[in-house]
Amino acid sequence: MAKARELKDRIRSVQNTRKITRTMEMVATSKLKRAQDRLGAARPYSRQLREVIGRLLTPELAARYALLRQPETVRRAAILLVTSNRGLAGAFNANLIREARQLLVSLRADGVSAELHITGKKGISFFRFQGEEILTSRSDIGDRPSAEEARSLVEPLMERFVRRDLDAVYVVHASFNSALSTPPNTLRVLPIDPPTAEEQRGGVEYLLEPSADEILERLLPLYVRNSVYTAMLETAAAEQGARRTAMKSATDNAGDILKDLTRTYNRVRQAAITQEIAEIVGGAAALE
Repeated sequence: MAKARELKDRIRSVQNTRKITRTMEMVATSKLKRAQDRLGAARPYSRQLREVIGRLLTPELAARYALLRQPETVRRAAILLVTSNRGLAGAFNANLIREARQLLVSLRADGVSAELHITGKKGISFFRFQGEEILTSRSDIGDRPSAEEARSLVEPLMERFVRRDLDAVYVVHASFNSALSTPPNTLRVLPIDPPTAEEQRGGVEYLLEPSADEILERLLPLYVRNSVYTAMLETAAAEQGARRTAMKSATDNAGDILKDLTRTYNRVRQAAITQEIAEIVGGAAALE
């Protein structure tokens, strides 16, 4: 009967675990909806901002802006890695860290001096354990990143790019395709890639006040900050999607384990009852 008691304790433990994972799945589902709404509002703005820059930019104007400078040789680059502060999201953070490591190795193999800037406790703890120097480490950014937090991250990098201390800035973030698809992605935010001919195409003539030069002077830094902000929103939504998927899988697995344990417990209990009946019958027969 000791085995039956052990099985009963195990069943109770798995039931408690399933309650926790089910609750976390529901919380992640709620947060995912809000994160999707924020991302859905940010994506059209990013597209329109890119379109406006494409309509205003000309080769003559492009030569005036440091943020559009295309260095002949990349000597020094910065990698901004966006991870989460919490785990229990499957391979979400591991995939982002792997993407950043591959980029780091690739740049250094090409002779580029690459530096790390990381948000999120998971990425910070991993690279600190690896002995990598981290120039910026931020763990105060939660699952609702703001435009001001994005500005505080990228503004110093923009200033260094303008001073030619950096030749490129990359952002490693998660792309949110769906709750089941959150692949890591590397986005180069500096230098800004000039709009393609298709993006610059437009049959509408505008009267501009102030001039296109002044407008672009404000829009280009805004475009870089918004690119980082959108990447952070993508990662926040992807984190909740990955956590929801992981917790649903854990809840389903706990249910399967409970079925097996309950079936085993019933067999053990039935065997114990059968043995007790056999002993009673044997004792009665002996008394006769």
